[in-house]
Amino acid sequence: MNTYAGLPVVFLKFWFFEAPRDILAFFGSVNTSFLRFSSLPMYLKTFFKPMKNEYRKGLVGFSIGIGIFVKTVFILLDLVLLAALLVVELVLLLIFIGFPFLTIAVLFL
Repeated sequence: MNTYAGLPVVFLKFWFFEAPRDILAFFGSVNTSFLRFSSLPMYLKTFFKPMKNEYRKGLVGFSIGIGIFVKTVFILLDLVLLAALLVVELVLLLIFIGFPFLTIAVLFL
């Protein structure tokens, strides 16, 4: 009989501590995969390098300028997509945490 009496505590521990921790770990994995897929760290490391490693005399400055322009566009696009991904993750986490409260509200209202 003690096990049935402790079920609400087990549920609350799972729903509000263990599951959000695991969900955040999963989201961290998704974010890491997104950063690898979008090559954002590589764009930041090679920001001032010439495009296509063009080192011919007279083209170095132009290649660096084009590289900075193209990489800036890609970095901004990646940051917008990353921000959208983070917002979606936050909304999903809040929905998950609020689901028991929403269920109770629907039942009694």
